[in-house]
Amino acid sequence: MTKANDKAPNAAEIELIAERAYRRIPERLRKRVDAVVIRIEEFPDDEIIAEMELDTEYDLLGLYSGVSLDEKSFADAPQNVDMIFLYRRPMLDYWAESGDTLDEVVRHVLIHEIGHHFGLSDEEMERIENEN
Repeated sequence: MTKANDKAPNAAEIELIAERAYRRIPERLRKRVDAVVIRIEEFPDDEIIAEMELDTEYDLLGLYSGVSLDEKSFADAPQNVDMIFLYRRPMLDYWAESGDTLDEVVRHVLIHEIGHHFGLSDEEMERIENEN
């Protein structure tokens, strides 16, 4: 478990942490998320910052981009690949301030974004987080 006073991990190390967190997500969810691409980015891009009306580039830890399963239709032609973006620098900033381990921060953000893929409520996401 990484602590806030350790050296800040690079994108490849965050990806490994995210892979570990992904393997700890309940199987019933993982099998329906395999087609979702998970990417590590330094920050959200300018378009996302403007669209979401963020005050700073540090205000967003992760983002689900796609159409949630509760809104998809089998008759719809796929438009884009569903993606989850994990924003390295904002997560590191949050990690340094929160007292949580980086593993906990990454897992929380990943579960939250996967929850958006499923169209889950915050309460449902919290329940999933508490399962493991």
